[in-house]
Amino acid sequence: MSAFSDALGVTASALKAQATRLRIVSENIANVDTPGYRRKTVPFELTRTSSEVTGVEAGRVRLSDVALERIHDPAHPMADATGHYEGSNVQMIIEIADAREAQRSYEANLKMFEQTRQMSSSLMELLRR
Repeated sequence: MSAFSDALGVTASALKAQATRLRIVSENIANVDTPGYRRKTVPFELTRTSSEVTGVEAGRVRLSDVALERIHDPAHPMADATGHYEGSNVQMIIEIADAREAQRSYEANLKMFEQTRQMSSSLMELLRR
């Protein structure tokens, strides 16, 4: 039964990591037009014992080092003497692609969790007979 609980633990940790990723992508999308906003990314890190992987977790949130977009709008309150201000470096198409990838990964992990749970239930039913 340990293999089933280990599998459930790994998939549960992956679900949590993907949920964190979706939250970060949502923040990026919400701030696409916020002046000075830098895109956030979150790396995944494996958790392990000395011999095996026990799960995955979201690492520390990182800010993108891509240059902020310079926007010309002399009427903007943040505009400098040349009429420019720094916009965000979030690209909507990348965020949408990241959101879809995270969603599909979340769904795959959810399906794996459900299948493992069903296998465990089936095994328990067989052992009861």
